[in-house]
Formats: sequence, structure tokens, C-alpha cells
Amino acid sequence: MTPRLFAAALLALPMLVCAQDTDKPAAKPKPAAKAAAKDAVATVNGVGVPGARMEFMMEQQRQRGAPDNAQTRAMLRDELVNREIVAQEAQRAGFAKSPEVQTQLDIARQEILVGAYLRDWVKRHPVTDAEIQKEYDRARTQSGDKEYRARHILVETEDQAKGLIAELKKGAKFDELASKNSKDAGSKERGGDLDWNVPGAFDKQFSDAMVNLDKGKYTEAPVQTRFGYHVIQLDDVRPIRFPGLAEVKQRIQQQLAQHRVDELIRVLRAKAKVE
Repeated sequence: MTPRLFAAALLALPMLVCAQDTDKPAAKPKPAAKAAAKDAVATVNGVGVPGARMEFMMEQQRQRGAPDNAQTRAMLRDELVNREIVAQEAQRAGFAKSPEVQTQLDIARQEILVGAYLRDWVKRHPVTDAEIQKEYDRARTQSGDKEYRARHILVETEDQAKGLIAELKKGAKFDELASKNSKDAGSKERGGDLDWNVPGAFDKQFSDAMVNLDKGKYTEAPVQTRFGYHVIQLDDVRPIRFPGLAEVKQRIQQQLAQHRVDELIRVLRAKAKVE
């Protein structure tokens, strides 16, 4: 194993160091450590490296697609031995008593506990296929079967919007008016261009006006939203292919599970006394 891989492995699994007894030097293991050597995959200076560590790391490798064979296990054993050696040296050097290291170990321990609890909670409260279907149908309905490329000019008042519409009727170019007058910093430099979007990406008042325009036409009355007053021009329309349920099922499941976790945390926080 190269030093780079070894260092990356240490960063990826900081809690393996926590398995060491931080109160006694590794060179003088407690009797329990000697007893644990029966299921150890290796012994370093009299300290057994538990087989449970091997199985934990092997499971991680399997999840990444690595084969569970003698070669993989030999590589992991070598890594575990390297970690044990460095961990023992770190203990002898007094790093286990460092406040900074203790804080990092405490945070790592807390992260692992939180992760274990939430994974178990999600497992006990699974997202159903019916819930996934419902969310899929909602997203599909909101998206529709077309997407639109529009421009807009956003101003503060209705009178300003009416003035811009009057200029358009006299032959002014929409993109030039947008670059000069729009207060939407995100689109004014592009002549008000909003790129391709489904109607659900906009406020309802905006999208209702946009979808009722013919290509190349603009709204002849100001459109008010929470942002101000808009003059909208529709540049183009095209059909979109909404992905099939099988293509997005896992993503929807993950999103719904995350929403449940967020709600769980809100409930737990509401019950907690935070000062």
C-alpha cells in the first residue's frame, strides 16, 4: 500500500484509532487485549487487531464493488497492521491526550452514533412504493410536457412596465430594453433571457402569462409577482421527455427519506431543552 493510500484510509476511517486503549501504552496491552487475539487478524506488539475491523472494512469494499477474496483481505490486513503500528506510535507520543485530538475523536464518535441511529430509523420507517409513485406523479404534473424559453424585464412599478410595453409597440428591441431597465441582475446582462424552464420553475402569475403567449410575442399588460412587475416575451417552446419512474425511483426514495429525517430532527429538537 502506498503512503498516499494509507493516509487517505486514515482520514476515511478515523474511528479505527479510537479502538485503542487511550489510557495505557499499546506496548503493554491489558489482559483483555491478549484474550481478543483469538479472533485477531494480526498481532502488533502484543496487541490483537480484531477481526471485526476486517469485516467492517471488507463490507465497505464490497459496497464499492471490490471482490471478497484472499487478495482483497490481504490488502486490508496490511492496511490494518499499518494503522495499528501508527496508532501505537501516536499513543506513545502522547497524541491521545491532546485536547485537539480528543475533540476530533469526540466529534467522530458523535457522527458515527448519529449516522447509526438515523440509518436504523430510516430502515424502520421505509419509504413505500406508493409514496414514491405519488411524488413522481406530482413532479410530472408540475413539470408538464413542454418547456419554455422566455425573456423578461423586471421593474418596480406598474407604470414602468407599461412604459416599456409602449416602447416595444413602437419597435424597441426587447433584449436592449431588458439590459437597460431590468432589475433582475441574473438575466439583464443576457437581454432578459431566462433559458429553458418548465412552468413550475416560475411564480404562478408569471408562468400563466408565459404559457399563454405565442412564440415571439410579449405580454401587452404588466404581470405582477412577489418580485415586482414583469414584461415577458416568449422566444420558443419545445416538448420535453419526462424520465420514467424506474430512472428516478432511487433518487425520489432518497429525497423522501431525507425529508423524513429532516422532520424527525425538527420533532426531536422541539422536545429538547436548548439554552
